[in-house]
Amino acid sequence: MIPTWRLEALLDDPGVKEAIEAIERRLPLGVRPRQLKVRTLLLGMLSTAADNRPAHLSRVHASLIKLPPEDRLRLGVVVSSSKGPHLLTYRQVEYTARLVCSALGKDKPDGAGSALLEALQGALLESSVPEECKQLSSSLAVDWSDLESFSHPPPKKGGICADPEASWGRRHAKKPGPKDELFFGYYFSLATMVNDEGEDAVPELVRAMVLSSCHLDPVVSFVPVLERLCASGCPSATCSRTQATRTAEPSPLPCRCGRSGRGW
Repeated sequence: MIPTWRLEALLDDPGVKEAIEAIERRLPLGVRPRQLKVRTLLLGMLSTAADNRPAHLSRVHASLIKLPPEDRLRLGVVVSSSKGPHLLTYRQVEYTARLVCSALGKDKPDGAGSALLEALQGALLESSVPEECKQLSSSLAVDWSDLESFSHPPPKKGGICADPEASWGRRHAKKPGPKDELFFGYYFSLATMVNDEGEDAVPELVRAMVLSSCHLDPVVSFVPVLERLCASGCPSATCSRTQATRTAEPSPLPCRCGRSGRGW
């Protein structure tokens, strides 16, 4: 299990703090201040994921109330009230999580993440990479995979389903027969550090990611993410010629065409 102080260090990164403050500004103000802050909620989510537990809000609540007493007081998991100490409830976790999801969403969902959501997850990823590893390589391998939705597809005769932003996509089949098969969900794209050609191996750390609905081209959806990555001083991407031909406009990215099978 990763120590709480290490997870808090990720959340205290300047980029992450800026994104958290932007989320807080978008949350509605109530009659009383919310006991659960966005930073504490994210800490509970990171703790749950780091402990390899299912991403259930009930487990996020459990991870927070199991913190040492001094951490619970410092993070607002336990607060003083007129009736004595008040321990954070699951209902409060659920309520704050719903507010955060609304703040991170779009007014008109289109299958792609909002700018605030991408800024948050990008900053979290960057803060998770040790400083001594960030300049070990100038190459990134970029690829995407399929991620099925939790929801059943819409009825064949039309109608809605529990996950309206998911859509039908194609993936390589793992069974005999046709090479491709349909799935209902999302494309999950990643940019991972790889060693420069002829150089020593480096830690294969994820530097960027994006989740998009299958009706959006995963290559085109990932180009803005790579642009921001390069603008921040990160290494250039090693990709295949497919990326250059599928972008809507010529990209100024400092990309090299990969010939070693790494990337698109």
